[in-house]
Amino acid sequence: MTAGWDVDRAATVLLGAENDRVDLEPITDEWTDLDLATAYAVQDEVLRRKLAAGERVIGVKLGLTSIAKQQRMNVSSPLTGWLTDAMVLPTGVPVPQSELIHPRAEPEIAFVLGRPLAGPGVTAATAMEAVDRVYCGLEIIDSRYRDFRFTLTDVVADNASSARFVLGSVGVSPDGLDLAMEAVLLEVDGAIVDSATGAAVQGHPAEALALAANDLGRRGLRLEAGWIVLTGGMTDAVHVHPGAKVAAHFTNLGSVTVAGG
Repeated sequence: MTAGWDVDRAATVLLGAENDRVDLEPITDEWTDLDLATAYAVQDEVLRRKLAAGERVIGVKLGLTSIAKQQRMNVSSPLTGWLTDAMVLPTGVPVPQSELIHPRAEPEIAFVLGRPLAGPGVTAATAMEAVDRVYCGLEIIDSRYRDFRFTLTDVVADNASSARFVLGSVGVSPDGLDLAMEAVLLEVDGAIVDSATGAAVQGHPAEALALAANDLGRRGLRLEAGWIVLTGGMTDAVHVHPGAKVAAHFTNLGSVTVAGG
């Protein structure tokens, strides 16, 4: 282990950056031998401290599920992070700029589970059997790292750049949906700036759900009934400037909008 760094210090540094709204250089600039298992231990320690402060786990999120985004961010695989109730952005409430560093928004397909889902061995087909409803969503990501510069282990430790998220108002039954072909148009201040389909998310969002279940399974954990699973950004993330209006319009899942506070 690089001298001076351990799970406790990394969790303290990342929480301090989040709470103080100050960005950092990647911790791997100094902790050069930070490995993936230890990075998840940092993530879990940050979560433990948030739960001790009164937050509650309500689900998980996946990050960098798009091959294109992995290449742009120079990381090699998807990753998982935790969702807590403090990350919920109620419909109509602006993105709290005063609480975030450099927020960006990305459209996502979200699942709400009807029953627990435990890996290993979960496939996309068995994962979908656990889904109760499907929602459209916008995730507000906010890396604690300067200019969103990080390695895979940096971003895992930072809980996959989690910040806030908002879901659409109506959940849709997964029956009959072709989520690989579910399209989204991403709009900023009235102009369409990007588009994608669910196939951008590991080929199908259910693959991302299975990945989350199997990842947690390897760590002795499972996805619980009622949890929300954000399956990963379908397009590039866009900056949410003060006063900006960002909307995502889906084929079958409806629309969702956030405004920069």
